[in-house]
Amino acid sequence: MQVIETLAQGLKRELKVVIPADEMQARMNERLAEVKDRIRINGFRPGKVPVAHLKKVYGKSIMADLVNELVREKPTEILTDRGEKSATQPEIAMTEDEAEADKILKAEADFEFTVAYEIIPAIELKDVSGINVTREVVEIGEDEINEQILRIAESARTYESKKGKAENGDRVTIDYLGKVDGVAFDGGKDEDAELVLGSNRFIPGFEEQLVGAKAGDEKTITVTFPADYPAANLAGKEATFDVTVKDVAAAAPIEINDELATKLGLESADKLKEIVRGQIESQYGSVTRQKVKRQLLDQLDELYQFETPERLVDAEFENIWRQINTDLQQAGKTFADEDTTEEEARTEYRKLAERRVRLGLVLSEIGEKAGVQVSDEEMQRSLFEQLRQFPGQEKQIYDYFKNTPGAAASLRAPIFEEKVVDHLLSEISVTDKTVSKEDLMADDEAEEKPAAKKAPAKKKAAAKAEAAEGDEAAAPKKKASAKKKAADESAE
Repeated sequence: MQVIETLAQGLKRELKVVIPADEMQARMNERLAEVKDRIRINGFRPGKVPVAHLKKVYGKSIMADLVNELVREKPTEILTDRGEKSATQPEIAMTEDEAEADKILKAEADFEFTVAYEIIPAIELKDVSGINVTREVVEIGEDEINEQILRIAESARTYESKKGKAENGDRVTIDYLGKVDGVAFDGGKDEDAELVLGSNRFIPGFEEQLVGAKAGDEKTITVTFPADYPAANLAGKEATFDVTVKDVAAAAPIEINDELATKLGLESADKLKEIVRGQIESQYGSVTRQKVKRQLLDQLDELYQFETPERLVDAEFENIWRQINTDLQQAGKTFADEDTTEEEARTEYRKLAERRVRLGLVLSEIGEKAGVQVSDEEMQRSLFEQLRQFPGQEKQIYDYFKNTPGAAASLRAPIFEEKVVDHLLSEISVTDKTVSKEDLMADDEAEEKPAAKKAPAKKKAAAKAEAAEGDEAAAPKKKASAKKKAADESAE
């Protein structure tokens, strides 16, 4: 077998592999010898079929199997011998000339094929001891814990019917019928609906007109649906609602005590506070982690500059670009709405794709050299988390990860990356800095904004939330606002 390098340009490589006809003939003869005792042909005793006859009957099919095996196995062997790693699956090309292919299958011509691929560049690991990051830490006070508990406790708040006029904070029980141009519309009717005045659950202007109402009152409320209301037939339209107030109830005061904890399914107020503190710490810790990681990746990005495999960048860019366009479409926006153009956005996201690929290769090399491993237990936890996110579809999701080549790698990659980040944090200088929660969250929001307004994408979850609200578009509930997020610049 001959291996001839026909291209070595940057990271691109192309090899011509030639297996002489006599070698192919020898391989076929070996295969025939292996199977001759198992082949049954009328007129011949088992194992006594002449090789020439076997070759005539089965030669081409056996040679076709050999060809497939060679193009499947040889590229890996060749790259190993060359000490190279392919960034993606190598592209294999063979002759498309039928006459030439027929000669190869008859072992009358050399078998030739080409292997085209991009190599993963050699990465010389650099000293990271000079990297410095600041870890912002928020001190959680008792007041913040109590404030969060009170918000949670709203779901367990009780109300007591009262006489007199409704005030903000009171709960009214109402029947209503909505009309546009005097005609009732689908979803605009409800009975015994409970509404806390001031909660802003219904469209603007609806709740305010119920302040001062008493049980037994009948009112006609006039409101205008927001221009961006998800139901197109109602957006921007003036509507009237015939409302009957059936009950007015005042909110009972909330006290943080064991009784409240019991209503929330816990044994004591101390346990409730412990859990809430943990939730707040987790929330702030996630933001802190992302900011520390961003600082680390930014400095690694400056430390490592090398050519990235074009095919990996293309694949990463396509993933990003597909999501950007999906989010724009779901949000009903264009690039112009985001103060950019498609060409400018492509350029910006191409840079982001290159950064992700480069940092991914760097983290992979660091992790490999450091012996970072992802355990089976960690993979199981990640899989269970995926299953938890799709209730009712657990079997389909499980089968997907079990049977789809490469699917398990999508579970492993983020775990591996976070473990490599942990390893790096133990190698670099990390300085803790106490900040207020406002500073922590405000800085995080600022970092999410792309330079020169080049990230025209709403966060995927926000777009989905808007779509879900569209299912209830006819009800007189206002559309929730969705905070815009920029593309995550993790190495994955």
